[in-house]
Amino acid sequence: MSEKVLSGKKNGMLFLVLWSGLYATGVAAFAAGIAAGTEDSPYLPVFLPGLIWMCIGWIPFLGLKVLKPQEALVLTLFGRYIGTLKGEGFYYVNPFCSAVNPAAKTRLGQSGDVDEGSRAGKIVFTSGTNKDEAAGSRKISLKAMTLSNARQKVNDVLGNPVEISVAVIWRVKDTASAVFNVDNYKEYLSLQADAAVRDIVKIYPYDVAPGIDTTGDGQADDGSLRGSTTVVAERIRSMIQNKVQNAGLEILEARITYLAYAPEIAAVMLQRQQASAVIDARKMIVDGAVGMVEMALERLKENGVVDLDEERKAAMVSNLLVVLCGNHDAQPVVNSGSLY
Repeated sequence: MSEKVLSGKKNGMLFLVLWSGLYATGVAAFAAGIAAGTEDSPYLPVFLPGLIWMCIGWIPFLGLKVLKPQEALVLTLFGRYIGTLKGEGFYYVNPFCSAVNPAAKTRLGQSGDVDEGSRAGKIVFTSGTNKDEAAGSRKISLKAMTLSNARQKVNDVLGNPVEISVAVIWRVKDTASAVFNVDNYKEYLSLQADAAVRDIVKIYPYDVAPGIDTTGDGQADDGSLRGSTTVVAERIRSMIQNKVQNAGLEILEARITYLAYAPEIAAVMLQRQQASAVIDARKMIVDGAVGMVEMALERLKENGVVDLDEERKAAMVSNLLVVLCGNHDAQPVVNSGSLY
């Protein structure tokens, strides 16, 4: 079902004055009929119409609707969708119309509509919810809102358990689809966000691993959760958008707010990372030391400072590598004798 915006309904003030005047007239007629009554004719003929109007005259006031900026009302008349009011203003519609919002009383951590005790739940909605919707009214907020789901434990492509949390910026784009195509668009969004995070995370390794294809093109690449957070977040956003398109929701942005190994393997993975860092550092030191030894031998040969045979070159190379690759400063030994 597509949205139909009602236009030309911003005449609430006119009808408020009109119905208020008519209701005041009915009250006056009722009072006049009682005050001017006699023994033969206790009440004037205007008494009965005034009484009837006093009993039913409040019904037209139900058609007055006030909307603040970025709010909407989905209206139905005897079960049939007739349109949506959008935009700030004072409206008047058929008083028998009813507003529909099945997610109005949903408590999923939406900012302003739950207490602090319920924030320990699975899904947390924050930022952008108006107080009317929080109080359970039928108004739908069109503001950009933030869904921040709780940390999920998901296995990456290598089977390592990781904890991840994603913040999703979203808003209602089509009010009719949000209300009528799904049972509760807030719960629907939260479930689809969970599913999208799991589907995307299991494609990537936590760190770069050899032989892993994360793009689906059949070629190994360097994609990882830790090193490709922007790409991963965009894929999550795109997948959520595809899943909630039929619910009239627009996913504006997705960002990874927390990413770490699960506690049960965090210590082991930390040791692994430390060992990898030590190996990389040692490799860099050795590469630099070998280059410095080569440079030293070449300079000695070019300048003719000393002529070394192969055995003495090997000894010199060994001593220089020990000095350059050692963890501690070398203790020099002064040779006061001959070279040989």
